[in-house]
Amino acid sequence: MAPDEQWQLEGTAAELYQRYLVPLITSLWAADLVKRSAPRPGEQVLDVACGTGVVARLAAEQMGTGRVVGLDLNSSMLAVARAVAQNGGPKVEWHEASVHQMPFPNGTFDVILCQLGLQFFPDRARALAEMFRVLTPGGRLALSVFTAIERTPVAHALADALDRYLAPGASSIKRSEHTLSDGSLLENLVSAAGFKDVTVTSVTQMLRFPSPRDYVRLQLSATPQAGMVADMDADKRDALIDAITGDLVLSLGGNATGVELVSPQECHVLHATR
Repeated sequence: MAPDEQWQLEGTAAELYQRYLVPLITSLWAADLVKRSAPRPGEQVLDVACGTGVVARLAAEQMGTGRVVGLDLNSSMLAVARAVAQNGGPKVEWHEASVHQMPFPNGTFDVILCQLGLQFFPDRARALAEMFRVLTPGGRLALSVFTAIERTPVAHALADALDRYLAPGASSIKRSEHTLSDGSLLENLVSAAGFKDVTVTSVTQMLRFPSPRDYVRLQLSATPQAGMVADMDADKRDALIDAITGDLVLSLGGNATGVELVSPQECHVLHATR
């Protein structure tokens, strides 16, 4: 199958996210987070800001027995999570609710996981207080957030190009992914919520996309940035994608067509106990 045939972007943003970005990006981080948190058979595990459920599913697969719950405020993402679950795999409970007011009794969970979500919560302190509340004494928290955008060169190049070709500040959504990049601030936030034994480790994964253009197309169709180009006609959108792709190639090196895009991506991975 030709590359263009493989990468036809049809479906909702949540469906595209699950189909393309989960295997190319978030599954890498999910596997790392679950491995580091080491949920055990019989434990109760909560995946906060679960999205389409990749972390929850991996945790359930590793545990074999126990209870895994995924919580998210985004109904579209949860709809995809439920649809994926219907196609087989481990059992996961899905809850649509806010992390600021979770529908669980005190001390319910042995492990709480939160992948690439804390930076987006309107009230991070309240979210962490809720995680502390629903975690059993001695329970474990494991979460990840992106470090500075400069530590992920492809994201940095994309953000600069969005500002250049759309409007100053157009990259605000992309840059918001990196707003909790200070490891010391992250550690202090979690400690202030009452957690102990807090450690923060910087981890790097290598992202691989079939081409720079595919990366740009997915960023403008399968993420919240899709709204910026949703009303553009196809020709104008394709021209924008071509222009941004050209900038990425100049920034990262390589060829714009037919050449795999490879870029490091860095996260802080935090562990703590209640």
